[in-house]
Amino acid sequence: MKQMPANPLNGLNFSGGPGVLPESVLQQVQESILAVPGVGLSILGISHRSDWFAAVVAELEANVRALLGLPANYHVLFLQGGATQQFSMLPMTLLAGQSRPADYLHTGYWSGKALPEARRVGPVRVAWSGESCAFRRLPGDAELDFQPDAPYLHYVSNETVEGLQFHRILGREDVPRVCDMSSDFLSAPGDYARFAMIYAHAQKNIGPAGVTVVALRDELLNDAPRTLPGFLDYRAQIDAHSILNTPPVFAIYVVLLVTRWLRDEIGGLAAMDAINTRKADLLYRALDGSDDFYRGWAAREDRSKMNVTFNLRTPELENRFIAAALDAGFSGLGGHRSLGGIRASLYNGLQLSAVEKLVDFMEAFRRRHA
Repeated sequence: MKQMPANPLNGLNFSGGPGVLPESVLQQVQESILAVPGVGLSILGISHRSDWFAAVVAELEANVRALLGLPANYHVLFLQGGATQQFSMLPMTLLAGQSRPADYLHTGYWSGKALPEARRVGPVRVAWSGESCAFRRLPGDAELDFQPDAPYLHYVSNETVEGLQFHRILGREDVPRVCDMSSDFLSAPGDYARFAMIYAHAQKNIGPAGVTVVALRDELLNDAPRTLPGFLDYRAQIDAHSILNTPPVFAIYVVLLVTRWLRDEIGGLAAMDAINTRKADLLYRALDGSDDFYRGWAAREDRSKMNVTFNLRTPELENRFIAAALDAGFSGLGGHRSLGGIRASLYNGLQLSAVEKLVDFMEAFRRRHA
């Protein structure tokens, strides 16, 4: 099959989401849109009830479980509705009818989105909020006092908007930990079996929008209500192997290709983390060495490896920076609408060479405008 020429803008995509995908995955996707190897049909026209797709789901379940190091008592699901659906589906399962409040951390934009949805269902206690510090930092251990009888603890591992990331696991071992890992999922190794549930929508690090990965411990559902609609019942989704209704076949297939890439081309999550660390270190050094021309948003100890957020001295200069960057071929550097400024997202698929080019551009821009 004739290959389309590579688009250089794909390699300089610093968008906060949808994020850049690995080039080898994009090439396989291109081929599969015409015909999936060994099947002969376009990925856009293969039935979700086919044996081939059932095998895709089974392999992807196994790949996610292996990459995260999860034991056999974890289920892996591929659901719809993004993280937003999980903001509701989780408390409907674990908080409905409870008199004891669940512990939530409010560390930024996305954890703030989860709070009102949980409060619709049951009592919520905000164990810590970063509102008073404008979400520029995360809590230290001495600031946290978790309830021993909470139905669960919920937090976001990486705040995409503010560029904050937890570099440790929080909570008590006797309270189920639930973590939204949407923007740093499969980016580094960890002791993931300490979480009762992990969820992550795909469009940051592992695929296109349309599918959300959920990994949850079997016993978490022991006391879940039996009155939930089937689509919102984890047990029904487990029984159907994520094919309760028509799933996003294309998005799930792309996530499968990304997990193969992580396993076979990158060499696992430790190797991926080493690459991500080099990218983040390079960009943060550029911020720190700019004589305050570029001003990082997040506290240094809480900086994200996935989303680097910073400001220039005026909004006007930030607008000039974004326009000049776009002219130079860089895409997606504008900050989130709620915060403004600049944000460079360094997801798994972004190559180190792209960060090197961005750093060179930033230095040239600084020299012109210092």
